[in-house]
Amino acid sequence: MNSIPKPLASLQQWMQTVITHPGGVVAGAASTAEHPTEDHGLDSVNEKILPNRALTSVQRLEIYHHAYYARLFECLREYFPALTHAIGDDLFDEFAFGYLQKYPPQSYTLNRLADCFVQFLQETKPGDTTFEGAGWADFLIDLARLEWTIEEVFDGEGNENGATLSAESLKAIPLHQWPTSRLILNPSLRLLAFRFPVNDYYTTFRHGGAAEFPAARETWVAIHRREFIVRRNELTLAQYQLLQAIRDGAPLGEAIERAADAVTVDFVEWVREVQNSFQTWAVEQVITSVNGSFGD
Repeated sequence: MNSIPKPLASLQQWMQTVITHPGGVVAGAASTAEHPTEDHGLDSVNEKILPNRALTSVQRLEIYHHAYYARLFECLREYFPALTHAIGDDLFDEFAFGYLQKYPPQSYTLNRLADCFVQFLQETKPGDTTFEGAGWADFLIDLARLEWTIEEVFDGEGNENGATLSAESLKAIPLHQWPTSRLILNPSLRLLAFRFPVNDYYTTFRHGGAAEFPAARETWVAIHRREFIVRRNELTLAQYQLLQAIRDGAPLGEAIERAADAVTVDFVEWVREVQNSFQTWAVEQVITSVNGSFGD
């Protein structure tokens, strides 16, 4: 296969720089010059791109520049539909443009486009008086983090071809082995703590309801993938801390002790709840094996 001629390759690189530059076509062309100025940028565009009867050289390239950013905005709105609903298309696009200026795409795939979006929102977090009420900015960050985690779980490693563990298999484990047992979790599992009930907001939005800015309330959510479908489950603080300890590699007895401080009911009653939770998590494939030996 013949390589691309050098003049053509240089022109392609120049066009990519010009079209994708956040400052616009002239600024993009100027950035390729030895002495970047607006005049150099304009001269470079006029030299390489011919005008037609309707449009100047710059205007012809601006069509592709605007289309490039419109496509990126569209992709970001698809990644964050609930966030877009919460703040509206115009404000979301302002955030998106600011994000793309600070974190321009670095990958060949659009799947990585929003990798730093939540980080950007945290870095540029406005004061609460900028939005509708106290905590509004924190709510937006929580909501964005939920939506991007859903995308990461959908595209990431799962357990579709791996081990499964039934509730019956868990019941068959002798009681004396439980404290030293180590549970293996679904590799797709993500554990999230939020300042707002964004999972409820997201569910209402997805079902077409009137999702509105909620009052602040700490919530905990487990997100994992089973049979190629992303599942979201609300947790209590104790369940969240228990799964965190298990994910960190703690044996079950130690994990229960670490979560005990968050228990708000009788401890014996909570241990029974833990047993029921484990059976549910086995069926849901949150837990996939015990001590590395698989169930059925």
